[in-house]
Amino acid sequence: MKIVTTDLLRQLSEQARTSPRLRKNHNIHRRDESRCHRLLNAVEPATYIRPHRHLDPEKDEAFILMSGTLGIVTFADDGAVAETVLLSREQGTLAADIPSGTYHTAVSLEPGTVFYEAKAGPYLPLGDAEKAAWAPGDDEPGAPAYLERLRELFTR
Repeated sequence: MKIVTTDLLRQLSEQARTSPRLRKNHNIHRRDESRCHRLLNAVEPATYIRPHRHLDPEKDEAFILMSGTLGIVTFADDGAVAETVLLSREQGTLAADIPSGTYHTAVSLEPGTVFYEAKAGPYLPLGDAEKAAWAPGDDEPGAPAYLERLRELFTR
């Protein structure tokens, strides 16, 4: 049995804080080829996750807040914001389930944010049709400004 403890969450958050990408995942599933992926994602506020979708109809994605505060944004195919949800223990919103085919991203809104993610495997890198062409890539110059606009969706 694998157990998730507050110590593990703290360790992952520390690893995320010192990682160049400001995030760290911890796989609970055994292999990338596993049919069911379960993992912890520690994400710090300055990390940018490019909006994307999973075209495989079996790849709905569930996010469950473990610590911190997380903004979830879904988008229309043209990049317009479709919906936002704030995962926050204070507000009592703890999880979101994102249907396959839906463009989405997650935005860390405070240090020490960790969420549990579950989706169908196996792991396959995102294809070009799954990456949002209207959003900058992780290493592109426009990414920090785009991330700030996403963060502002939750601070108005």
